[in-house]
Amino acid sequence: MSDFLVMQWLMSALSCPLLTGKAGDGRRSLVVPSVLQVNLHVSDRKWQKVNLVFEGVDTVAQILLNNVTLGRTDNMFNRYSFDIARVIQEVNFVEVRFLSAVSYAAEQSRCHKAHSIPPACPPPVQQGECHVNFIRKEQCSFSWDWGPSFPTQGIWKDVRIEAYNHYHLIYFSITPFFVKNAQQWYLEVESIFDVVSSKPIAGLVTVNIPKLQTQQTFNVKLQPGEGSIVLLVNINKVYFRTVELVQEPIPGSPGLSFYFRINGRPIFIKGSNWIPADSFQDRVTYDTLRLLLKSAADANMNALRVWGGGVYEQDEFYDICDEIGIMIWQDFMFACALYPTNQNYLESVRAEVSHQVRRLKSHPSIILWSGNNENEAAIAGNWFSIPAPDRGVYIKDYVTLYVKNIREIVLSEDKSRPFVASSPTNGLESVKEGWLSQDPYDTHYGDTHFYDYNSDCWNWTVYPRTRFASEYGFQSWPSFSTIEKVSSPEDWSYTSNFSLHRQHHEGGNIQMLQEIERHFKLPQSPDPVKKFKDMIYLTQVMQAQCIKTETEFYRFSQSEIINGEGHTMGALYWQLNDIWQAPSWASLEYGGKWKLLHYFAQNFFAPLLPVAYEDKGMLHIYSVSDFHEDHKLTLRVVVHAWSSLEPVCILAKEGVTVKAQSALPIYKESISDLLERCRNCTRKSCIVTFCLVGEDGFQSPTNYYFLSSLKDAVGLEKTQLSASVSQQDDTYIFVLQTTAIAPFVTLDVGSIKGRFSDNGFLMTEKKKVVVFYPWEPTSVEELESSLTLTSLLDVV
Repeated sequence: MSDFLVMQWLMSALSCPLLTGKAGDGRRSLVVPSVLQVNLHVSDRKWQKVNLVFEGVDTVAQILLNNVTLGRTDNMFNRYSFDIARVIQEVNFVEVRFLSAVSYAAEQSRCHKAHSIPPACPPPVQQGECHVNFIRKEQCSFSWDWGPSFPTQGIWKDVRIEAYNHYHLIYFSITPFFVKNAQQWYLEVESIFDVVSSKPIAGLVTVNIPKLQTQQTFNVKLQPGEGSIVLLVNINKVYFRTVELVQEPIPGSPGLSFYFRINGRPIFIKGSNWIPADSFQDRVTYDTLRLLLKSAADANMNALRVWGGGVYEQDEFYDICDEIGIMIWQDFMFACALYPTNQNYLESVRAEVSHQVRRLKSHPSIILWSGNNENEAAIAGNWFSIPAPDRGVYIKDYVTLYVKNIREIVLSEDKSRPFVASSPTNGLESVKEGWLSQDPYDTHYGDTHFYDYNSDCWNWTVYPRTRFASEYGFQSWPSFSTIEKVSSPEDWSYTSNFSLHRQHHEGGNIQMLQEIERHFKLPQSPDPVKKFKDMIYLTQVMQAQCIKTETEFYRFSQSEIINGEGHTMGALYWQLNDIWQAPSWASLEYGGKWKLLHYFAQNFFAPLLPVAYEDKGMLHIYSVSDFHEDHKLTLRVVVHAWSSLEPVCILAKEGVTVKAQSALPIYKESISDLLERCRNCTRKSCIVTFCLVGEDGFQSPTNYYFLSSLKDAVGLEKTQLSASVSQQDDTYIFVLQTTAIAPFVTLDVGSIKGRFSDNGFLMTEKKKVVVFYPWEPTSVEELESSLTLTSLLDVV
């Protein structure tokens, strides 16, 4: 066995970078030391190899030890290891000299003479920095349409000294795979070593897994230099996660399927897209990650896409996903841009990809590697106005980077999961067309991203009947309690400089107003603060209702082919979390507070759900089930008049077969017949609710279908809402009472951290019980004094 020494120290000088500027200013300057100096004491024992290892340097720096330059860093996502055996002393002086990432990116762009690499700069509304595609750094740190321009610099991961003789283990990974011929599971145990001995080292390796009663011993020989050994361990009596990306012909449809088969079963992917949880990664703690990921699981999500403009997340992120059953679509960190392919850049990328795949491939939560975000679409759609004669140069760059380099490394390092070159992509059809399809948004292949802020979001016919919806969404504002922390009273207006400044999506605030206006009355309160709070509330109602409609459309399209389109097998809305306090597409606010959208996601991602839509005057209800077995249930349809808590009529359809892992029609009736049957209801005076009920309390969420815009509703009256609060063990019980039907009833307890069991709901009964799950100690008194109850008619 070799001797080795691992020493770590904290770089506290950079753990809390200073910011200058007003609280509402999205262009604060980062004040960090350009030179970091640390004294090190090392024992005088003689070692064959001593390395100074940086797990992450952000980004451009010169590393010196005892005034001797060890090397330079220029990639935030690489691990850097420097041999210091010849320069180390008993007392040592480490120096890290940083260069501005903004200046470096600009210089790299200036020096790239071959051809331009667009885009040069982000849109002015983002107030960002330029040429981020020339630096291997978190791309959104130069700004994005939901985040600020905070181009950080510093040491963002662990630093250590490794001292050893003979050999040292660098990477260790375990990958399970199944050999069909032998009907046998194997574990591929890969170990990558640095052997400093001048001669080969032979020995025995024992792999012992006590819980599986497995132990095997192997003779191995390590050759001098860096190399790997791969051991195959056969396993009995246990199963591992398997993943296949299925792209095959579909009867009755042109194109190919695009779905994940997990453990031999087709799985409908339900979830969202993950962005960095903070502009400053040192603030992202285990607790931060746990809260956000647990919130995803609590909303019935089974997957997240780690988006390609952020960072490869820390180990704890994937550990938590492994534990709680969140599958990960993992992008490589390239987004919404073209990138250079000069030799130095490609060498850096190859080292980055190799390191990240080796680091992460043992995590079963990762089910897919994806080369980039939207870069196939950028070339296909000519986002950057590239002249037709020059197009070939950029296609060649694209294939060089994502296919000949990234894909090549992924396939050599990890054969256990699929790879796609981009998102959106046509998958195998893109490959057939030379890795760049004519239309990456073709609904007959691969995945699609879809955004439409001009159409009526309640109209399901505007949405693409795609194979897989990997991005779609609408904006909203975060809660007033979240905004209040970074603003002043003069900012509390929808048209204030603050509101305009925090909106980084061109026309975003107006788009929200226009979408709200289609179905709701805009706030008119003479009190400017109430008017601002009402606008925040309506943006969240609008966002939740829009994404509910779109997600339900994707879910009920999973089992059908209509006009050659359908078999939708994934819905990942944009986006899960926020990076700061601002309007965005997120369902979780900065700090983790649930928006109404996240509460809605609990229902529209429920494993059992009835979904309604209208087509040519007919009301259709589908059963959507993620369960692995069929169920015989009762469909309960209730029609209410807006003016009464007593139902107008109730229909119970018994013996409904809800098919496993399917979406199938279970009810169909013309709306005119339904209204006539229910005491001459009209579209404006009544609403339809419905649920699936079984034995022993087995029940779906209660869903609803609006027969008209709520601004046109007849009989809807302002209600008197009240709530009593009591404590039960570690939770708090809110008993709500209403005097009339109340749409979008929302409970808000300000800055008290926690979540409710339900929120933003339609209240059709006099009483409803809601549970509050606190994330920190609180009390009945504190909750009562902080509680605000709002329903749609409280907006004036």
